[in-house]
Amino acid sequence: MPRWAERVAGAIPLLMLPVCLWRLPFGFGFTMGFVMGEAVQPPLWITIPYVLALSCLSELAAFLCFGLVRGWGEVLPDRVPFFGGRRLRPVEVLVPASVVALGANLLLVDWVMTVFRIAGRAGPETENAAWALLAHVVSGLFVLWGPLLTSLIWAYYVRRCR
Repeated sequence: MPRWAERVAGAIPLLMLPVCLWRLPFGFGFTMGFVMGEAVQPPLWITIPYVLALSCLSELAAFLCFGLVRGWGEVLPDRVPFFGGRRLRPVEVLVPASVVALGANLLLVDWVMTVFRIAGRAGPETENAAWALLAHVVSGLFVLWGPLLTSLIWAYYVRRCR
């Protein structure tokens, strides 16, 4: 595996961590500078588990990117019930990873259109420019996941299929 791919796989969870941490105050009812208007806030017993689960799933997805550069992306570890030790065909890894990368890259397109107000797209209203900048920077780090995952998929394809 190329050294750059190892570094990219290590960077993805670190790039996704700020948005996971930034998301946590929303679970406790803090709006992080967004103007909510007349919107009704759901109760905390719904928002706290939702935000925690979303953050944990985001980081889990980021750590799964290591499978594209490590041996467990080729042979399932023995500790996996029923399937441990089974060799993975490249298509079994490339297809799900490509579907996720496609979705992540669509998030990137949406983010670019919203931040730069392309085609009349406007983001949510914030109390001031500092809150808007924080939201754009943090979410911008998150959407880098799509292109980085795509590069890892390409490296996996080259290593396993050529």
